[in-house]
Amino acid sequence: MPRIAYVNGRYVAHADAFVHIEDRGYQFADGVYEVCEVARGFIVDMPRHLGRLNRSLTELSIGWPVTPGVLPIILREVVRRNHVADGLVYLQVTRGVASRDFVFPAGTKPSLVVTARKADPAAAAKRAESGIKVITVPENRWDRVDIKSVGLLPNVLAKQKAKEAGAHEAWFVDADGIVKEGGSSNAWIVTRDGVLVTRPAEHGILRGITRTTLFDVAAKLGLKIEERGFSVAEAKAAREVFISSATTIAMPIVAIDGAPVANGHPGSVTLSLRHAFFDVAEKSPA
Repeated sequence: MPRIAYVNGRYVAHADAFVHIEDRGYQFADGVYEVCEVARGFIVDMPRHLGRLNRSLTELSIGWPVTPGVLPIILREVVRRNHVADGLVYLQVTRGVASRDFVFPAGTKPSLVVTARKADPAAAAKRAESGIKVITVPENRWDRVDIKSVGLLPNVLAKQKAKEAGAHEAWFVDADGIVKEGGSSNAWIVTRDGVLVTRPAEHGILRGITRTTLFDVAAKLGLKIEERGFSVAEAKAAREVFISSATTIAMPIVAIDGAPVANGHPGSVTLSLRHAFFDVAEKSPA
């Protein structure tokens, strides 16, 4: 079956889905996005994702491209038309199309693009069984990474560097040696005492939706969480390390910059969070 995309009011074949060359997302990265996991026929944590979308739009003074109540309908329809039971649905909102000028154009309607694609949950589960590797890179992004902007060039370069090093993810590290977050994920450790540690999300990182839901999962499992920074050295000495995102849930890290974490195998705390996640996360029928 051919893939279907939603572009500014129309459902079109994915191969024919285009935006104008003067769309400000293309010209200036003047836009935001969200990615929701689709699992077992449900869109996971959609209200939280749309809440974060609203915050990102507000921070950049971009209007909603459709009324907020209509967007979930569009997401479900794109998922349905693409027959996605397990995968992801991606939405992007830009300030719209206007003659190229740095200042905000007057009266421009925001652009909306929604796509969906399938994923293999068995492949993700197999990856979690063996764990993944991360490398560290110096923080070089703009200060407002709390906005889920489409301006992701530093993330692209970091992820490419990770791939070339045989790793799955790259962690941005600040000048003090403290881990901020991954190129497309939040960073966590589990201390020797079994406490989950992740950096506070008030500033300097994106408040991940999966990260937020993992707080609920941890509470259900009786696990303690500390919101504080941790160094690369502390991560290498931790009992467990993992990342979280909509596409990875809780994914064990078994090596950092080539150094093994603990015994070099996924830990039980991370896997318990991963296994309990779907039961706790909010599920919207797709």
